[in-house]
Formats: sequence, C-alpha cells, structure tokens
Amino acid sequence: MHALRLLRIVLAISLLITAYACTDPDVKEKPAVFKQVPEIQEIMPQKPVKIKLKRNAKGNYAWDISGNNADEVLETDKKLKESFKND
Repeated sequence: MHALRLLRIVLAISLLITAYACTDPDVKEKPAVFKQVPEIQEIMPQKPVKIKLKRNAKGNYAWDISGNNADEVLETDKKLKESFKND
C-alpha cells in the first residue's frame, strides 16, 4: 500500500515536471489587433421593401408598400401594377 502511494506521487511529480518543461514562460501572447476599414463602415445594409397585399370581396387587390429607399418603393409599386394589369 505504501509502495502504491509512493508510485502515484512519483508519477504526479513527473507529469508536473513534464508539463512545466513544455511551457515557455518568456513567451507573451500579443493582443489581437482589429483593423478598421473606413469603406466598410460607410456601407449601410439595404433593407428590403415591405409589401402588405390586400384583396377585397370583389377580387380586387390593394397593397401598402414601405421602405427606406423611395426609388425602390416606386419601382416595386410599378412592377405590382404591371403584374396585376396582365392578370
């Protein structure tokens, strides 16, 4: 029993010495450097145009369009009008 305890202590010490020998205390990690690119900061994500389509009892369609870009809203409205005229 005493020999088993001594063997465990010797193994633990040898593992600790090996782990300590593998580490280099003089090497210091450099902090991460994040570069800021002004071109990327200026780009705003484009939000899609939101369309709420409604249909009345007679079968006619109406819609509410919302969005940040007025040109896209007008273009989407034009496409909707054309698509419902063809039907």
